[in-house]
Order: sequence, then structure tokens, then C-alpha cells
Amino acid sequence: MSDPSSPPFPPSSRPPSFPDEELLRKARALREILVDRGLTLAAAESLTGGLLSATFTSIPGSSKFFLAGFIAYSNRSKNVFLEVPDAILETRGAVSPECSLLMAENARRLAGSDLSVSTTGIAGPDGGTPTKPVGLVYVSVSGEKGHFTEKHLFDGIRGEIVMSSVVAALDSLARFLSEG
Repeated sequence: MSDPSSPPFPPSSRPPSFPDEELLRKARALREILVDRGLTLAAAESLTGGLLSATFTSIPGSSKFFLAGFIAYSNRSKNVFLEVPDAILETRGAVSPECSLLMAENARRLAGSDLSVSTTGIAGPDGGTPTKPVGLVYVSVSGEKGHFTEKHLFDGIRGEIVMSSVVAALDSLARFLSEG
């Protein structure tokens, strides 16, 4: 029997670094744009499980622009907390452009932010189908002047798909801001 006072794994001398330098660079650039324009942001996350919000909140000054992060992993939580109608979840699915856009629009409304970004997809290794394979991800951005949804199909293992989705969300938000 193991000693209950010892951790189940050996302590490391240094904790892992999150987010990595690429994510920090992108988040800092977005912070500058958002703060300069006096805009606020919310995030609605499914497959990224809070990593997008954690990326924003890991940089100093994030409270000047980042209002809220919603993690709605299950269909029920998408319905209850982000008000995605059951009809959308049943007919189009949680991994659909319709669900992604509603997640973004409703997060913006519920948080009272100027902009929002959402992620929904299938990180794998299971859960994929022929029409919705592992790696399928939708990212939506919503703002007062419009919205868009992008479809991605990422390769890799679960963690790689999740991190690719965070990068895609940051890039989508940057594109939205550059067009507006």
C-alpha cells in the first residue's frame, strides 16, 4: 500500500508552461487591439475546455478587456448556460456552424461584451463519424457589426486538435478585428 501523504506522481522541479510563446504573442496582440479600441470580449468554449479563456487571462491586463468565459462541454450545458435551443442540438448537432454561431452570439449577449468567440468540435480519439470526423472544429466570432463562422479540419491527437483550435480562435478574432 502506498503512503497516502505522498503525491501519486513525483513533484517536478518546475511546473509546465502554459500557454506557449506563440499563444502569448497572439493574445498580447489581441489585448493591444481590444484595449486600444475600448472593446470587451467573452468566450464560449466546448472542445477547448477553457484553454482559450486561460490564454487570455494568463496575460497581464486581461481584466481590461476579457469579461467572461463559458465552458459548455455537454449539450445540456450548451442549452442551459448558452441558450442553444434543443432543436439546433438535435437537428444540426453540437458540432455545427449553427451551434457555434449561437454559442458566440449568446455568450456576447449574456456577458454584455462587445465581441465573443466560440469553439466547438470533435477532439477525438472517438466521437467522430463519416460526416463529422475527429478534428472537425467550428470557430465563430460575433460582434455588434456582424459575425462569421469558420470550419476547420485538424489532424493530430486530441491535445494537438485542442491547441490548434485555440490558435484558430485567436486567428479568427484577429481577422474579425482587422476587417472591422
